[in-house]
Amino acid sequence: MLDAFRQLKNKNMEAVAKLRNYPTSPRKMRLLADHIRGMKVEEAVAILEHHPQHSATPLRKLVMSAVSNWKQKNEGGNVEALVVKTIFVDGARSIKRMLPAPQGRAYRMRKRSNHVTVIVDAKN
Repeated sequence: MLDAFRQLKNKNMEAVAKLRNYPTSPRKMRLLADHIRGMKVEEAVAILEHHPQHSATPLRKLVMSAVSNWKQKNEGGNVEALVVKTIFVDGARSIKRMLPAPQGRAYRMRKRSNHVTVIVDAKN
C-alpha cells in the first residue's frame, strides 16, 4: 500500500510535453535526444541553445514547455532539481515525393517527420 502511494506521489511530480509532426528525420532528432537524456534541465537547455543542429531549437522549446507544465502541476517546487527523465523520438508520417531518375524513371523520396515526447521529473 505504501509503495503504491509513493508511485502515485512520484507520478504527480513528473510533467510531459509532446512535439508532433516535426519535419526532420527521426534519426537526426534521436542524436540530440540521446545527448540530453538524463541531464539536468538547465544543462540540457544550455547545450541545446548553442547546438549547431537545426532541430535543437524546437527541442529546447519542448524542454522549456515541459518545465512550464511541471511548474503548473507543482507550485512551490524546486525547478533546479529537474531532470530530463525520459525523452523518446517516434517516426511520424512520411510525405512521399517523386525524384526524376535516369532513362525516364522516377525514384521515391520520403520526407520524414517525427514525434518527440519529453518527461521531466524532480530528482530524488
